[in-house]
Amino acid sequence: MALIEVQDLSKTYHGRSAPALDHVSLSIEQGESLGIIGPNGAGKTTLLGCMLGFLHPDSGKVSIAGHAPDDLSVRAKTGYLPERLVFDRWMNGIDFLRFHHSLAGLPQAQRDSDCAAALERVGLAPAAGAQAIGRYSRGMLQRIGLAQALLGDPQFLFLDEPVSGVDPTGLLVFRKLLGDLSAQGVTIVLNSHQLAEVERVCSRVVFVKQGRIEAIDTARAGAAVARVLRVRIAADAPPPVPARLAELAQNAGARYVEFVAPDARFAVTDDAGATRLLAALLAGGVAVIEAAPEQGRLERFFTQGSEGAR
Repeated sequence: MALIEVQDLSKTYHGRSAPALDHVSLSIEQGESLGIIGPNGAGKTTLLGCMLGFLHPDSGKVSIAGHAPDDLSVRAKTGYLPERLVFDRWMNGIDFLRFHHSLAGLPQAQRDSDCAAALERVGLAPAAGAQAIGRYSRGMLQRIGLAQALLGDPQFLFLDEPVSGVDPTGLLVFRKLLGDLSAQGVTIVLNSHQLAEVERVCSRVVFVKQGRIEAIDTARAGAAVARVLRVRIAADAPPPVPARLAELAQNAGARYVEFVAPDARFAVTDDAGATRLLAALLAGGVAVIEAAPEQGRLERFFTQGSEGAR
């Protein structure tokens, strides 16, 4: 049995005819990092709210480790970072963490050391901990919220738009933290519009549309997905002849699209096709300096619906 089970979940808000969730079922294994993506109004936040026990479905149920999500034994092991960060602005960061450490019933003898470690864990300096939360930037708010969610070393971590407003340094901290937590067996559920970050940190992704799960994608599913590859050619090299690029691509089982300096575009069928193309270009003397897919693999769900789902 999976650690988190969502069984035939449906919910319609009062005054609305269309359901926010329409017979949603989902299983999440221990240590899995699951991303929830989809357009605005798809039902992602409602699904997360039901999984946290904040919302009650009209039918179906959620169980976490065999218990209801609002069971105190589950709550004691759950960390949560909400999308809307409404904190007491008069408190400073370290007092905010001490307050929540106390609310969680964690040992008072460890309070100062645990809170200092939580600040360091999310990359906030002690000076930031002494600063009033009302003076925090959006990125600092995200970090202190994540620090609070990690107090007590939760086994279930729910994150709603965790990298909104976070700077590049914060993104690196975020990625490493989630990677370390997943390796330690923490089960992570992440709702985000930041597709590149979801792709980086999640082992599996669920695409939600109009209250239904339209597709499920694993980290390895991209290997079989056709895409356009953008290949950058060195600016100081002789410009490639389009006919030559087309010939090399055809020999590698790919298709030449166009060359607009400094980038050439090719259609490939999968990861193996991209590898063959790059090998052919390099062997043919093309001065390739960089190659990347034109579109992230998760973006295809938004442009093609459920086509290509795994």
